[in-house]
Amino acid sequence: MKKRLFENKVYLVGAGPGDAGLLTVKGRELLKEADTVIYDALAGDGILGWIPDEAEQIYVGKRSGFHSSTQEKINKILVEEGKKGRLVVRLKGGDPFIFGRGGEEAQALFENHIPFEVVPGVTSAAAVPAYCGIPVTHRGKASSFHVITGHSEAGKDASIQYKALAEAGGTLIFLMGVAASEEICGGLIRAGLSENTPAAFLQEGTTAGQKKVISTVKRLPADGESAGIKPPAIMVIGEVCSLSGICSWAESRALAGRKVLVTRPERRASGLTGRLQAAGAEVVELPSVKTELPEDLSGIYGALDALDRYGWLVFTSPSGAELFFEVMAERKMDIRSLAGIKIAVIGRATGEILTGRGIYPDYMPERYYAKELGEGLAARAAGERILILRAEQGSVELTRPLREAGVSYDDTVLYKTVVPGENAQAARVRQKLADRGFDYVTFTSGSTVRGFMEILRPEKDWLSGFKAVCIGEETEKAAAACGMDCITAEIPTMDSMTDCMKKDAGKTPERVC
Repeated sequence: MKKRLFENKVYLVGAGPGDAGLLTVKGRELLKEADTVIYDALAGDGILGWIPDEAEQIYVGKRSGFHSSTQEKINKILVEEGKKGRLVVRLKGGDPFIFGRGGEEAQALFENHIPFEVVPGVTSAAAVPAYCGIPVTHRGKASSFHVITGHSEAGKDASIQYKALAEAGGTLIFLMGVAASEEICGGLIRAGLSENTPAAFLQEGTTAGQKKVISTVKRLPADGESAGIKPPAIMVIGEVCSLSGICSWAESRALAGRKVLVTRPERRASGLTGRLQAAGAEVVELPSVKTELPEDLSGIYGALDALDRYGWLVFTSPSGAELFFEVMAERKMDIRSLAGIKIAVIGRATGEILTGRGIYPDYMPERYYAKELGEGLAARAAGERILILRAEQGSVELTRPLREAGVSYDDTVLYKTVVPGENAQAARVRQKLADRGFDYVTFTSGSTVRGFMEILRPEKDWLSGFKAVCIGEETEKAAAACGMDCITAEIPTMDSMTDCMKKDAGKTPERVC
């Protein structure tokens, strides 16, 4: 068992403003080791997908006007979980100590003699304006910024010192201020702030739902209402709001405003997720299949013991190549065992697993399909025996050309694909499917399509709420048979899948499907 990095205690972790890429490295490392995660409504959807399936997950969501748990109840849960002596992550939107009531939670833990740590997060007060092209400070416009809660404690009047804020200058940032916007803007104007001062509403900043309204202090409440602004949103007031058109950058990304569900197996998901996030998409991961070694390993062991019989080894997936080397390591075999054997791979991603270990494939077809791989081997392996290492239900398109050409081969089951069981992330994704919350769902094999349908059990009309992005023709057939609207990569690669989405989104690079 891998040794843990962190001690068992309670960690108050800032999840940032929503974009999963803005969670700190320490925050993500803690999530990997968590026994219990207590999370709220403002933790990003992509971040929640990183919670281990085996961790207990406790939702204590709070949004403006909708409190599923009072702060007193949350404190009680934290104390109860902390007393169990496990690694507990309290995942809070933004930063725990910036209007996150993290201080109250820390105080409750301290009073009950429960050890804790605080992991700061990226606050929405700075990040959301940045994503909307508003620098909170700017030479000649604002030399300071002030963060104010626009939401008063229950039963108490807001204690905003409008006169002091109007005279202070700089940028005023109100968190949780949508409901009180008319009162706030009116109070500032009455305190002497010019009614023509630029102002903005920024909703769901850093996520696919990001939306902004640029106005003036006088008109902002009405303009926000006309635009349908609702929590979570912040108000920014100051001359820096006039820079939004100049400093905007997030909206220009090819997949900005798009939310994508990635169903690829966990060990292979990061490559596609990274490409999509770099293009501006908000990504949620839900592996719909996972790869496992078969219960009976005698076939694999037998093949490894008789490697000198083969002239070629054939790998049809990155997962298969990775598992092959894991089995070799268990048998205390290294790459010297492959001396003199030629290697064929179905595509670039599979080839990269080999090259990462210092092995350069001898053959890879121009088109990354089983049929092309089989035809290429049939023309190259005459008189040699081939060892095919692949999934339990491999495509017959690979072996048919070999049989027709009279080439000898052994088709060995290296791994099987299984559908994960029901989990908290699947329940969250199912609700978002019902709410038409995804623009795209990616599929990298027919098995990921089948796993998606089995785990989520989507209603028929939910399948029309997104476009299925398929890695190849066989995957497209599987998705289309389920009633999905499909777009398909020109070549079966992560880059080509990403380009398909860029083209569909209307922001087309030179190289697209």
